[in-house]
Amino acid sequence: MDTKRLLTRALLAVALLTTSAQANAPLDVRIALVIGNSAYPGNAALTNPANDAKAMAEQLRKLGFQVLELRDGSRDQMTQAIDAARKQLQGKNGVGMLYYAGHGMQIDWRNYMVPVDARPRSEQDVVTQSVDLDAVVSAFKQAGNRVNILVLDACRNNPFEGTAPAKGLAQIDAVPGTFLAYATAPGNTADDGEGSNGLYTGYLLQELAKPTARIEDVFKRVRLQVRQKSRGSQIPWESTSLEEDFVFNDGRSSGTIVSTTPVPKPKPEERDQLFLREKADWDRIKQSRNPDDFYAFLQTHPNGMISEAAQSQLDQLSKPQITATPVQGRHTVQRDVRVGDEIEQVYRDYLTKLETRRETLRVTAIKDGVVEINNGQQIVNLTGGTIRNDFGAVFDPPLQVLPADDFQIGKKWITRSQMALPSTSETPGGLTGWVEQEMKVVAYEQITVVAGTMSAYRVEGILSTQSGASGKITYWITSNGSIVKLVREVKIRRRDGGTRDDSWTREVLRIHKPR
Repeated sequence: MDTKRLLTRALLAVALLTTSAQANAPLDVRIALVIGNSAYPGNAALTNPANDAKAMAEQLRKLGFQVLELRDGSRDQMTQAIDAARKQLQGKNGVGMLYYAGHGMQIDWRNYMVPVDARPRSEQDVVTQSVDLDAVVSAFKQAGNRVNILVLDACRNNPFEGTAPAKGLAQIDAVPGTFLAYATAPGNTADDGEGSNGLYTGYLLQELAKPTARIEDVFKRVRLQVRQKSRGSQIPWESTSLEEDFVFNDGRSSGTIVSTTPVPKPKPEERDQLFLREKADWDRIKQSRNPDDFYAFLQTHPNGMISEAAQSQLDQLSKPQITATPVQGRHTVQRDVRVGDEIEQVYRDYLTKLETRRETLRVTAIKDGVVEINNGQQIVNLTGGTIRNDFGAVFDPPLQVLPADDFQIGKKWITRSQMALPSTSETPGGLTGWVEQEMKVVAYEQITVVAGTMSAYRVEGILSTQSGASGKITYWITSNGSIVKLVREVKIRRRDGGTRDDSWTREVLRIHKPR
């Protein structure tokens, strides 16, 4: 059958599948392009992608998506299907989704979906015979979508010898309004699965079928299940720049049709109750040495106020077997903390810029993932969670001001801890209550401090406490894991009802890592 007839057949199938989904569409426009390529030549053939695409298309229709489905697509068919999706989404402020299963490659930090008619023998062949993921990103951008979701189960072993120098897919930042998900971390390969679906897609299908399927909860749970099943050799990866809380299935409407009413944020008193329940679950496992206890906790609380602390503990008990390749031009943050490491830093008043004090922090002991600084004056965990600060305040769980996993632009997390502060002149009788920080990685940039000019991730956060303190925190962290500058702009409520300023900056003067 010639290419023209194949293309006509494929687009007719797309039209029929789209029409059949119209009756299930929610009030907003949701268009999903689902592609599954299995029928590659010879040893490049894959078992599950076509099955994955069929199952994913069926599930997405239940969730109100109009589905454009293409299985075993040629390059022409794939590009035509992308254009068809753009036309259906054009100017409708809708939700566009790509699900792709099949072979994928990275060339010069660009990601390519490989059609079944590709026969690449070189890097240039990959570029000319495959479909650049940016074609989908551009199509969704031209359509003016409100939300874009790109899911790639495309990190299998590359069977086309001599075509791609790097494994898996390249890490890229999600463009504004986009959620990007890979079946495994950038630069790594994924399992095609043992059953009728790939390992990643099989768990994704299960999570999408559950009520109240918030997008970040869905993919966090999938990541945990794949990691646990693969014993850490495959860990899915996500990057997001979504500003709204997209829900696949809010569980509030009849059947599986999805309501478009935004899920309301919990009120302060409801958040307090959520924290107490989460804290009670944490207290039951925090001394455990069994990784399964933390997997179970994170399945229940995938994006809770203690999730980063739990993830940190899981990483200590069951270390990941892979490392994600960073975005081009960036460095991963290495958390290689050793006894004898020293940092000298200076504190200044935020307004006057006058120096208020200096300190030298030295790592004096490390045991079971706990780092003692200056003989226990400060205690942190290996992923930057504060257990005790230099004022003597103790945090349970650790206040996770650094993300437990890799730094990515757009990464967001909330950390809340129960704090106990001993009696001081400013807090006679001591102080107890929760402390919360809502954090986001916002940039990778050059920063100049006394110690020199260096590249660093900038992280911004909102701080609040049960006692009424509130304000902003910004810090810059380098590839060696050092926070080289921190800016704190905080107002503290006094017991007489007034407020006092507690704003200052902290800057690194010297870093010493004996080796």
